[in-house]
Amino acid sequence: MTSFVHVEQPSTHPGVARAEALGDRIRATRRGLSKFGGLAALLLAAMVSSVVVVADKLLSTWDDGGMVAAWAILWFVAFAGIAFFAGTARSFAVRTVAAVGEASRRREAARADAEFMAYAQFDPRVLRELQAISMHNEAQEMRSAA
Repeated sequence: MTSFVHVEQPSTHPGVARAEALGDRIRATRRGLSKFGGLAALLLAAMVSSVVVVADKLLSTWDDGGMVAAWAILWFVAFAGIAFFAGTARSFAVRTVAAVGEASRRREAARADAEFMAYAQFDPRVLRELQAISMHNEAQEMRSAA
């Protein structure tokens, strides 16, 4: 008597499936993190450290008996500064990154326009196209002004 055995084999390897799931989690975590986090943390540290330095200068004139109180006040100032400046540092970081990105886009567009115009100087077909576009725009402006 003949019998056939059909063994169900998985189409994916369990280790590969775990590795892909880990990659998906890492990508999701990266997307969740803000791209402004590093700059905001740096600005926050700078603002808080300046406040702590000023508080330390003011507290350094106290005698040794008040040192515990001075350290408590210094730490309070540090944590209050972190709480106070966190939103400001984050919004400043967002604005700074946006401004730098916009300036970069403007420079890239200006460079591309300059390259195109340099190319147009050597290709009469492109130069005629630009002249036709310019005349068409001037005609549109005259029609809209009238």
